Amino acid sequence: MMTCMTRSFCARITALAFTAALITSCGGSPPSRLQPAIPSPSKGSIVPPKAPPAVAAESAIVIDVVSGRVLFAKNADTQRAVASTQKIVTALCVLDAGNIDKPVTIQAIDEACEPTRLDVKPGDVYPRRELLKVLMVKSANDIARALARDVGGNQESFANLMNRKADSLGMRNSKFGNPNGLPMAGQYSTARDMAIAARAAYRSPLIRSFTATKSFNFKFNDGRTRLIENTNHLLKSVPYCDGLKTGTTNAAGRCLVASGSLNGRSVIVVVLKSNTPNVWKDATKLLGWALERPASGV
Repeated sequence: MMTCMTRSFCARITALAFTAALITSCGGSPPSRLQPAIPSPSKGSIVPPKAPPAVAAESAIVIDVVSGRVLFAKNADTQRAVASTQKIVTALCVLDAGNIDKPVTIQAIDEACEPTRLDVKPGDVYPRRELLKVLMVKSANDIARALARDVGGNQESFANLMNRKADSLGMRNSKFGNPNGLPMAGQYSTARDMAIAARAAYRSPLIRSFTATKSFNFKFNDGRTRLIENTNHLLKSVPYCDGLKTGTTNAAGRCLVASGSLNGRSVIVVVLKSNTPNVWKDATKLLGWALERPASGV
């Protein structure tokens, strides 16, 4: 009798194992569609064997998306203006507010900025989602102000949200005073901190889809349409570049946060205080150095 019971128990165990394997092989418990396509850590955190290229940017860093490991750094903790790259933090705060399709009514105070604007009109109403897309693709400063007012009540309160978000992410050398990165006394960040923010943004499928958008047609309330083209030129020149955000002011110089995925790896490159001839070259060289090698890491 004991032998029969043992055989019966083993048969049941075998059947359960077969069923589990069948469910898995047929797609049982598939990953959520909202999960970003990030490679496994085993493929992502190996420092490239070649020496990193020289870059003109005064500050720079390259990190692995999965592990957060720093692959290269140059003056990565120097505090400096980061221009519109800080709109990455603005976007994270907007997402934290939830209700991404909430209608936002434009007010005249939103227009109190220069130079890059979408030129929406007071009284216009657009969903947060559409405004956030414009923010990340075109870097419109009036849209940053509109979103900040809508989420925080005013620019100052929203800046407090940005600073709390930065602190929660571990950005220890950043202080923000506005949502758009326009020059302001006492406002600064670092290459390392912006890489931390970018890594958080990269894990958002919505932000990633926006920053990877090369262009789209924006429809104004009055029926006009405008082609919105991404300010990140690497999206057109580097096949494996998939984001993230540009920034330029006289104080900050040319800044770029760029992401890329190739051969089972994803990295984030930050270059700050570069110049017009070199900002694209700096980021392209660092992306290539980090990614253009076999998936095995050799």
